[in-house]
Amino acid sequence: MSRRTTGPFGVWAEMQRQRQRRLEAEARQHRQDAREARAYERRAAQSYREYKQADAIRRTEELDARVAVLQELLASGCRASVFRPSTLMRAEELPSLAAVIEGVGRREPEAVVEYFSAALYTSTAWPEGFPRRVAMTYDPVARQLVLDWELPAGDVVPQSKYVRYMYAADQYRETPRPVGQRRALYKAVIAQCVLLVLHELFAADESGALESVALNGFVDGHDPTTGRPDRIFLATVMAERSSFRELHLAQVDAESCLADALRGQVSARPDQLVAIRPGRRPEEVGHRVTTHGDVEEPDLYEMDPIAFEGLVAELFEAMGMRAVTTQRSNDGGVDVHALDPTPIRGGQIVVQVKRYRSTVPPTAVRDLYGTVQDAGANKGVLVTTSGFGPGSHTFANGKPLELVSGAELVDLLHRHGLRGRLGDGGRPDSTPPPAPDPSVPDDYNILGMSWSGSVALDVCALVCRGNRILTDDHFVFYNNPRTPDGSVRTLSATAPDKAALCASFDTLPDDADRLVLVAAVDPEANPDADLSGFTDACIRLLDPALTELGRLQVSDGRPHETALVLGSFRRRSNGDWDFVVGGKGYPGGLEELLRDFGVEVD
Repeated sequence: MSRRTTGPFGVWAEMQRQRQRRLEAEARQHRQDAREARAYERRAAQSYREYKQADAIRRTEELDARVAVLQELLASGCRASVFRPSTLMRAEELPSLAAVIEGVGRREPEAVVEYFSAALYTSTAWPEGFPRRVAMTYDPVARQLVLDWELPAGDVVPQSKYVRYMYAADQYRETPRPVGQRRALYKAVIAQCVLLVLHELFAADESGALESVALNGFVDGHDPTTGRPDRIFLATVMAERSSFRELHLAQVDAESCLADALRGQVSARPDQLVAIRPGRRPEEVGHRVTTHGDVEEPDLYEMDPIAFEGLVAELFEAMGMRAVTTQRSNDGGVDVHALDPTPIRGGQIVVQVKRYRSTVPPTAVRDLYGTVQDAGANKGVLVTTSGFGPGSHTFANGKPLELVSGAELVDLLHRHGLRGRLGDGGRPDSTPPPAPDPSVPDDYNILGMSWSGSVALDVCALVCRGNRILTDDHFVFYNNPRTPDGSVRTLSATAPDKAALCASFDTLPDDADRLVLVAAVDPEANPDADLSGFTDACIRLLDPALTELGRLQVSDGRPHETALVLGSFRRRSNGDWDFVVGGKGYPGGLEELLRDFGVEVD
């Protein structure tokens, strides 16, 4: 009869078997986890690809819609309401209106100009963004209205024909619209604009003040002989009332009508700003010329950050250099790359742009010097709307750095034919900046969130490694206002922001490589809402003093979705953080989104 081994060897063998079973179970679990991770990555990649493809289709549809508006400009404009004096002023201002109408009846030039200016400026026939700048006078003897009217610039015609998403390269590819098509469409737009102005003027003329209209269409440009800003005329016509009323504008070919029926002229190459000789000009009439809609100097403080960088690049080009703005991510701390072709002293220039209201700190100048060295550039230029303190000038002294203050920037813009002012009349804005929050330490950044629309949203943050949250306590929202280490916190928003968080990127956990920002509809405040009203959203990156350091654009919301990944800050191998735009939406709201990141939802 055999006996079971119970000695030390048997115990050791049993332990080995248990250990082997445990290792096999762990290996199975590891394989299962790996399969689930790969499946999740496939689903995420598929979702991302579908979103990008849908976005490319949407962008193509937007291009088609813009072209359709341009093609139907005259026909749709003719369907708009005709100007009548009763629409000019409010009831309590009717005595002034009556005086204007009486002056038109007496053919008084000032009254005629005021009346027909109102006809053009109250018109609903023009697409949003079309210019309405005019210089106008009236010749009472000839009963002729003479005006220069601003035309839309060539970029009103979309440069791209359609957009495709290239999955292998993970980027959009825009197919250019052929030059011939752009030129033909732009010429048609100019002709339609001229005919539409004539239509609105003659239609508003109830008293018969206009026997004819002399109209010149222009765009802003530069005189090729002097390089100074000047008007470039691209169309001209002198239309008689009797001839114009015989036209059926909704059915005409605009170019043929303008050139053949009205004996007008359009530039052969308006896209290249090839000018024509204008007809009768307002200043030639001998009566006072009234102007409306002259472009105001843009306030550099209020300018969009990307537009501000573009203006600085345009300034460098006006100074004889080649300049381009950089992409918003992976720019290495450079906003504009410039190349000075001057021998010996020229070369590569890196430019940083700081749209500040308060003094630029010396750290920004030191950072620029490091960027110059890393890029191997010949010079670094820091351009700001504010100024620099003694420490900045001391550091820059003797180095290939140039500091351009706000006042110097405005002077340079004006000297090179560009526009720009600082607050009220070129002086620093006297509006006091918002008071800093004393609870935000110096080593934190504030992330302010703003958007259009009235939908109420909760803006939250998740501290993650990859696409998985570290722990449930690393989900920061109104019921959990901070992470365990305090590196990410909720914060009261300061206008114009509607929500805010603050984060110390240097003190985030070592095993965290992402800070993900999300937004979700508040189901209690908006039980039936979705994210279709979430548009024009951006994240403002601020320092503790509430100085804006930059803006990060995020995707718009979509119908039927109630939660959205706005984007994520991702740690690079060198320790820097980059922002990557999100865009993935969830119809199941915040709960579905959190489950996707591994948060346990009760």
